[in-house]
Amino acid sequence: MKPGIHPDYRPVLFHDVAADAFWLIGSTAATDKTFAHSDGNTYPYITLDVSSASHPVYTGQERKAKTEGRVAGFNKRFAGFSSSK
Repeated sequence: MKPGIHPDYRPVLFHDVAADAFWLIGSTAATDKTFAHSDGNTYPYITLDVSSASHPVYTGQERKAKTEGRVAGFNKRFAGFSSSK
C-alpha cells in the first residue's frame, strides 16, 4: 500500500439517538466530535438517526402485510353485487 493516501482506520463510537444505543466499530468515517465511552476511553463520535436498533424493519415492529391479494380483496368488496340482471 502507498503511504499517505488511505484514510485513517480507527475505532469510532456510533450513537443511535432514537434508541440510545452505542456501537464501537472500526471505521474511516471523518468526524470532529469526541465522546467518552463507558469503558473510560474517548473516541471519535458520530450520531445516527436510524440504525438496526431503532428501524422498524430490523426491530420487528413493522406493519403486518395483508395476507390476501388484490383479487381476493376485490372479490371481498364486491361479493354482494351480481353482474347478471
